[in-house]
Amino acid sequence: MQYTNIQIDIENQVALIRINREDKMNALNIATLKEIKAAVEEANGNEAVHAIVLSGMGSKAFAAGADISEFVAFNEEQGEDMSASGHAVMNTLEQSAKPVIAAVNGFALGGGCELAMAAHIRIASENARFGQPEINLGLVPGYGGTQRLCEIVGKGRAMNLLLTGDAIKAEDALQMGLVTQVCSSEELIPAAMKLAEKLMGKSPYALAKVIELVNEHYAPARQAYNSEITEFGACFQKPDFVEGTDAFLNKRKANFHGTQATN
Repeated sequence: MQYTNIQIDIENQVALIRINREDKMNALNIATLKEIKAAVEEANGNEAVHAIVLSGMGSKAFAAGADISEFVAFNEEQGEDMSASGHAVMNTLEQSAKPVIAAVNGFALGGGCELAMAAHIRIASENARFGQPEINLGLVPGYGGTQRLCEIVGKGRAMNLLLTGDAIKAEDALQMGLVTQVCSSEELIPAAMKLAEKLMGKSPYALAKVIELVNEHYAPARQAYNSEITEFGACFQKPDFVEGTDAFLNKRKANFHGTQATN
């Protein structure tokens, strides 16, 4: 596959995959997500690759969420399809037999945060920011955020982040276990490569099986992904989605008046 939205470099048996949309804050449009999925699959099929590092070009953003301009006019069915496609990408990362390290440089918001959470290990630069701001658009997270965030930081902290839409700093992410290391922007990729090198000193078979067994523990909860896909799509037919996206694109505060959902 020819890549136009990401850059791949093979260095010392590590596939360094970087989102290459710096002028768009590395926003995750549909084409970019497809390329990330293909690149991870390609790395898994390459015997010369033993680990994967995922990052974004520049220092401002790992991935500043989905490309809102791309889906603002979607209907419910298109919203569901978008969510299902995103889930397929995240599942590919999570189920990679070769360890995936997310080196989070700058903003990791919405889909960007979900992308980082799908990796097996996350480290961050000091200027990194994490958040699930979909609530501010009248949306629910669509790429597994409601599930993986709970698994990583616990239900209480996840609820706070998901319901407020607030972003947190790298040090806060470290304290709650969302990342395991924080370093300067200049040291981020070298630190990720050093960690990858450490993992490559382990048995490839054992690494793959540990990943598989940990994922198996959470397998029953994965049924909730289908609910997330359905509810993400349902948001697209609500007036609150129209209001939320219009407010975002026009840089104003949203004024939500939608009907309350029932459980």
